[in-house]
Amino acid sequence: MKPSSQPKTESAASEVGVAGQSKIENLRPATVGTNTGPAAPRQAGGLEPVETAAGNGAKSKFQRLAAYRRLWLLGLAVFALDQLTKYWINARLPFGSYGPGASIEIFPGFFYLVHVGNTGAAWSMFTGASLWLALLAAGTLVAIFFWRRSLGLRSPAAQVAFGLLCGGIVGNLVDRVVHGHVIDFLDFHFGSYTYPTFNVADSGICVGVFWYVLWSLRQPPQPAD
Repeated sequence: MKPSSQPKTESAASEVGVAGQSKIENLRPATVGTNTGPAAPRQAGGLEPVETAAGNGAKSKFQRLAAYRRLWLLGLAVFALDQLTKYWINARLPFGSYGPGASIEIFPGFFYLVHVGNTGAAWSMFTGASLWLALLAAGTLVAIFFWRRSLGLRSPAAQVAFGLLCGGIVGNLVDRVVHGHVIDFLDFHFGSYTYPTFNVADSGICVGVFWYVLWSLRQPPQPAD
């Protein structure tokens, strides 16, 4: 008597049924819901969505600007004070006012307000090179921007120094572009010696450079690679 083939037939039919059910399930939508928009990207191995590149860019740009806020604020303050004092001198004294009877005497024999022009650098060096000095000033500002990390401008002390320096550079640069010379008006006399006439921008530059040199000397030496 041959064994019945009915169990094999039922097993084959069952396998066909399971395969067919699997194909039907694969044809159904993966998710069912009212939100048809693209899903937010998720972190690898996590469930929280990753911030978009645009969001990261806007936030990091603001943070980069805020990181140098002391430099921006102090530089703007020096520039504003420099231009306001020069505007007042320009309105109060005619160009070329210098000496007894022409200047404003603040402390007799010591401190006077005058109105003179300087086409050179500090202490009247490079007289007549106002255009080249303006280009040098602009190049210096660009160099400070590109080497800001190497200069240590994340440090608050360094930002103070470069705020004074940059505010002064921009103040004198505006003078060279607008007037063709730098307006000087602070005139000091020490007995028979007359200190070169200067302005607020010059003071910011000198103090800023001196401050930065002192700060640099106090920094610990960097380890050799």
